[in-house]
Amino acid sequence: MLTVAFPAQAFDTNCYVLAPSAGEECVVVDPGIGIEDTLREVLTTHRLRPAAVLLTHGHVDHVYSVTPVCGASTAAYIHRDDRYRLHDLLGQSNPGLVAMLEQQFGRAATWSEPSTVVEITDRTALELAGLRFEALHAPGHTEGSVMFGLDEVPDGIRDRADVDRTMLTGDVLFAGSIGRTDLPGGDPAAMVRSLRDVVLPLPDTTLVLPGHYHATTMARERAANPHLRGLPA
Repeated sequence: MLTVAFPAQAFDTNCYVLAPSAGEECVVVDPGIGIEDTLREVLTTHRLRPAAVLLTHGHVDHVYSVTPVCGASTAAYIHRDDRYRLHDLLGQSNPGLVAMLEQQFGRAATWSEPSTVVEITDRTALELAGLRFEALHAPGHTEGSVMFGLDEVPDGIRDRADVDRTMLTGDVLFAGSIGRTDLPGGDPAAMVRSLRDVVLPLPDTTLVLPGHYHATTMARERAANPHLRGLPA
């Protein structure tokens, strides 16, 4: 599986591009702030055509560029509990954040919804660009936070014995940490349940591609992540 990851211009949000191989359709995951130029270079270099955009949740740093990336014909997929965030993204954002965006990019911040938005739920299976994703609902960071799993691993590590599947975890699970729960829509108790019931059951051989910071594995997080150790039964 061709996998390209790069950070957005704000908050170091990871944007991922996934495809069976070069020259084919691809899936873009979490197109954040200021990613358009870099994404265009990635698509040109690998001769890729976006077939869908997957959103792990509806925070501005993960969805800001979704509409220009989708264009007129590409659908954006988001959990139904975070769907409302796309109606008025900037109006729901911190005014200081909007001012920061305007200062950074030198123009008034604007927002419009993608033309086509598909609502997903827990365990929704998606066949996109020749890849099969399964959405796992894992609320806590937001009401509609999801992780997207594939029974594939990126090219270059497919021969590693310690990984045989991939999970795009958004802001649910990071290397050594988890997503914060003190923002609007966050819920500490829901996060604990998601970590216990959704994250911990993942096999140790799962490659974790998080919304921020570097990649990790479930084996590493199970052993060292303080938020996973000692979870209540």
